[in-house]
Amino acid sequence: MIFKYKGSRIFYRYIERKTDVVDVFLHGWGSNYNSLFFCHDYLKNSALFVDFPPFGKSEKTLKGWTIFSYTTMVVSLCEHLGIHKVNLIGHSFGGRVSILFSCFCKSRVKRLVLVDSAGLKPKRKLSYYVKVSNYKLRKKLHLDVSKYGSCDYLALDKDMRKVFTNIVKTNLDDFLENIEAETLIIFGEKDNVTPLYMAKRLKKKIKNSKLKIIPNGSHFCFIDNKYLFLRYLKEFLEEA
Repeated sequence: MIFKYKGSRIFYRYIERKTDVVDVFLHGWGSNYNSLFFCHDYLKNSALFVDFPPFGKSEKTLKGWTIFSYTTMVVSLCEHLGIHKVNLIGHSFGGRVSILFSCFCKSRVKRLVLVDSAGLKPKRKLSYYVKVSNYKLRKKLHLDVSKYGSCDYLALDKDMRKVFTNIVKTNLDDFLENIEAETLIIFGEKDNVTPLYMAKRLKKKIKNSKLKIIPNGSHFCFIDNKYLFLRYLKEFLEEA
């Protein structure tokens, strides 16, 4: 199905069952709704899956969007579908959106699950600052900088690069203490994109939160150990 938000096409899948709470699955950057779609077979609630633009079947180019735009888009989609109470399950970038949704719409969120969530200020090594300095110098000298940036950044067009840059520069650390929903944090033990120290920081700053670590799991811990991930997810969302 297609939902129009500020002129942009947003693709979603809504599996409706007779439940008061809807599980809303929000995928990571560079992925699409299919990455988490397998979860609905194992859970009892209605389920909503969204393709974040520019991925999947959603709009391919956006102008001026921020992480707050993505969040209000998901809120608007829930309103459009008449969804009043949600469990949020956000992987990586989807975790960013889930954090903000949980802060701005506290009464709507029953439970929150952050899976290898992004959004926190990272610890930077010296090599990072060297690269940034080289980039700024080359840009000042009008030299080629087209190969500077992460794989995610380089895969985007000019407008989406601006959107992506704005998102990664927006740290959400200060929002965490405002989350009131019971929260489950699931991280891969060997995640090198959002390392384990971020999981521990989430656990420390979010009230009523607990942390589960997937042994040997990567940034895609739900793929590395699907059944352990589903066990943690199901137990948390369906416990009395």
